[in-house]
Amino acid sequence: MALEDYQTYRSVPELAGLCSMDRAVKSDWSLSESVERLRRIHFTLRRVHEVLTAKITAEPIYELKTAFSLHAYVCAEQVTLIRKRVSEMREPPLGLEKEPCAALARLLEEVDSTPSTLELLIGIYQVVLPGVLRACQRIQDEAHPLADSPTIRIAKLMEFELEELVEFGHKAIDCLREEKSEVDDLSWCSDLRLILGIAGDVDGCDPERKGHDAELPPRRYEENVNQYNSEPRRDERFIDSFNAGVNPEAFLYDDRFAPRDKTLMMYYKRIRELDVPEMMASILVDLREDEPWGFHMEMSRQLWDEARHAMMGEVGFASLGIDWASIPINFTWSRNLNLQLDARERHGVLFFIEQGLMPRSGKRYEWEVANESGDPLAALFQDFDWADEVLHAQIGRRWYVPRYQNLKDALGYGDRCWSKVLSHWRADLESGLTQHQNWWPDLYQKACELWNQEPDPNAMQFSETYEHCRADLEQLD
Repeated sequence: MALEDYQTYRSVPELAGLCSMDRAVKSDWSLSESVERLRRIHFTLRRVHEVLTAKITAEPIYELKTAFSLHAYVCAEQVTLIRKRVSEMREPPLGLEKEPCAALARLLEEVDSTPSTLELLIGIYQVVLPGVLRACQRIQDEAHPLADSPTIRIAKLMEFELEELVEFGHKAIDCLREEKSEVDDLSWCSDLRLILGIAGDVDGCDPERKGHDAELPPRRYEENVNQYNSEPRRDERFIDSFNAGVNPEAFLYDDRFAPRDKTLMMYYKRIRELDVPEMMASILVDLREDEPWGFHMEMSRQLWDEARHAMMGEVGFASLGIDWASIPINFTWSRNLNLQLDARERHGVLFFIEQGLMPRSGKRYEWEVANESGDPLAALFQDFDWADEVLHAQIGRRWYVPRYQNLKDALGYGDRCWSKVLSHWRADLESGLTQHQNWWPDLYQKACELWNQEPDPNAMQFSETYEHCRADLEQLD
């Protein structure tokens, strides 16, 4: 029977709809070709994940700090998809750790080394990720649609997600482009595309490539000149960031105050969680070579969740008509941990805090307060915030607790590490970094006006600070 005469039952689409029989009989593909392309995409996405994670702490622009948190997580998910797929093709995932191409490695080194946010965005979103998109498209066009259907599937999933990342990046570049001249932009982009061309594109399959023997251009920046900066930075909208003059936990757990009033403190606590990605990024950077990929994958998910929580607080204030930039958003927790503790100690503090949120007095309590407040948005956010924190406690039990004899020892270590951290409350005041202004009465007064209600006199008088206690209300020495 000739191929053109082949028929399915009553013309039901053939081969599960994957492709035509004409395409299926072509054998111009191999398992080794599939693995090699995935290796190169894996290397690229893992390096993008590392670069973006390392930029989170010191990137001052809030919108970029949160976007980097999301985009690093998306890359981590895609790296995990590739690792799983390669392991299914008679190849151990450990082989993925090898550098596949010197030019590709050089490209990511150049992007990582730039001290300019704009150049970083151009490198990631106009050069590197578009190269990954082309690689994903070529897999869909060239891989055998039946034999290698699982690889085509993940290529489609990666392309779908990366298109959104690239779109965001292009918009952000347009917004920031006024910071540098167009000539510099063109020169930087041209240099990076030259290197990518020498690599033969991300997948090494560009038919116009110059070849691996072509000479790489001189470095624009010295390798590793842009070392990781563990000190958090914020843009100019963040005022009085050393201010620890209001203790929202003390207000939240005080039975004298109404649930609706407490939602303000919960929205504040959510947006203040921006300091968690700033701290967690330092753990991932410092333990880059010391922990397996599974650790980095799950911790990247948790980091992104914390950035989401910060944006929930932003949205909460926006829903009330309150400008969050009028409130001091404190960053001393991440700053003090990053500058005073090592990565293992910081992880201990993180787990201790997450585990402390599991009892009924923790995240469940916040959700109950939000439900009683009459604010449906607060109830929604606390519902998902609670679920996220349960997940984070589980992540800690998988990756942190096994380093200790038991859960009690793990918690004790985290508690001791947190107790070592000097708050510098008095020193920050005396040095003039902050006056620890009590910003609560102004915020509460504004909210009551928007709610069209009279302020509670007791709530207006609230003035507890962080001078003598931590966020878990434990007393400081």
